[in-house]
Amino acid sequence: QVQFVESGGGLVQPGGSLRLSCAASGFTLDFRAVGWFRQAPGKEREGISCISSNGRSTNYVDSVKGRFTISRDNAKNTVYLQMNSLKPEDTAVYYCGAAQVCHTLGAATTSLYHYWGQGTQVTVSS
Repeated sequence: QVQFVESGGGLVQPGGSLRLSCAASGFTLDFRAVGWFRQAPGKEREGISCISSNGRSTNYVDSVKGRFTISRDNAKNTVYLQMNSLKPEDTAVYYCGAAQVCHTLGAATTSLYHYWGQGTQVTVSS
């Protein structure tokens, strides 16, 4: 199937860290921007980070900037999201999606991405 497979989520205490992986299956990440999205209960799915096709440009929403780092390894067809200093408000299902270029972060541009996976649950709680 043509999809992403997200993994690495779990239960972590506030202040802890997780590294999420987004592995592309059935397609190549070459020349594709990849974004990380999250959806909290009762909320819309929103983009929180994006990385350009060559990995030279990255974008973050203010709420995660300085705490999260997006990276990619095209040879492994995988994109990562290193999450440090996690807060309870980071609790959500995290997804990744591909687009030709990074679009403005938030909820409005979610539909411009494709090849979604099933998501991985991140829960930050004491």
